[in-house]
Amino acid sequence: MTHFVGLDVSMKETSVCVLDDAGAVLCERKVATELDDIAVLLTSVGGDYVRVGIEAGPLSQWLVNALTEAGLPMVCVETRHMKALLKAQQINKSDPNDARGIARMMRAGLFKPVHVKTLAAQEQRMLLTSRRLVQRKLLDIECDLRGTLRNFGLRVGPVSPTGYEARIRHLVEDFPVLAAIVEPLLNVRRVMREQLAVLHKMVLDAVRQDPVCRRFMTVPGVGPLVALTYRASVDQPHRFVHSREVGAHVGLTPRRHQSGEIDYNGGVSKCGDTMVRAMLYEAAQSMLCHSQKWSWLKAWAVRVAQRRGMRRATVALARRLAVILHRMWVDGTDFRYSNTAVVVPAA
Repeated sequence: MTHFVGLDVSMKETSVCVLDDAGAVLCERKVATELDDIAVLLTSVGGDYVRVGIEAGPLSQWLVNALTEAGLPMVCVETRHMKALLKAQQINKSDPNDARGIARMMRAGLFKPVHVKTLAAQEQRMLLTSRRLVQRKLLDIECDLRGTLRNFGLRVGPVSPTGYEARIRHLVEDFPVLAAIVEPLLNVRRVMREQLAVLHKMVLDAVRQDPVCRRFMTVPGVGPLVALTYRASVDQPHRFVHSREVGAHVGLTPRRHQSGEIDYNGGVSKCGDTMVRAMLYEAAQSMLCHSQKWSWLKAWAVRVAQRRGMRRATVALARRLAVILHRMWVDGTDFRYSNTAVVVPAA
């Protein structure tokens, strides 16, 4: 007998619902959110499991990978798709009802699966997010000190990161109370700068040891952060049949609204990974505004900017970068350009 399972996961407990091929409920129970407890319950029910559904969430990657190794056919479902279907199926929202709705989705096949990243991609992603977190908190401390001292008429002004601490001490040397308050913040800032340098070196080492990232960096404007972010986000390039699908995956394609006689395109969808979208935009901006090397790609973006404006050209270039990087990854080739084939526009 074939069975379909829905798992509604929370931090402490998981609601489990098992349906047979006719849609009848065989088991509904709550167990602790532990691998052994879930596996023991499903083993006790028995039968041939066709699909075991789980909603994408903080614990989904861990559970999907572990239960897949245990021999269960796990399916991770896209959150917005699941929310729409569950809202259409039921009025009262509860954990058992959600688990039953997920099991019905598995039985009917009405679900949109989500790619579960590999362990290496998760580690790279954690490295990038940790670096960004420390960097943001460091900037928060510096900006807060600037704004607070301004209330006392002490203006920091333009200063380099290395001279920031000396500048603050010089400003508060005649204010003993302010000096006592500022000292712990400066100590925290110093430690955060040291740890940010450690994390940044880990990023550079990871890129240096990865041939795919080094290949990405042959594209003008693509640096270590962009390369590693793109690699961690895409993870497995062969899950995209066509390279042009990557642009839609990172939310750089325009939205379309069509209903009856109404048909228009809006701004970019901004779906998918926000971090990789921001990195691609920065790479496109760097190529257009800072890179001194001319290539066929930059020439194409400049022509778009002349027709549609710099902002739209940057978005279009970011989308095309996503497609080119994927094709380079799949084909195993570097980015080749020739200055002789580029016509530089007049200033």
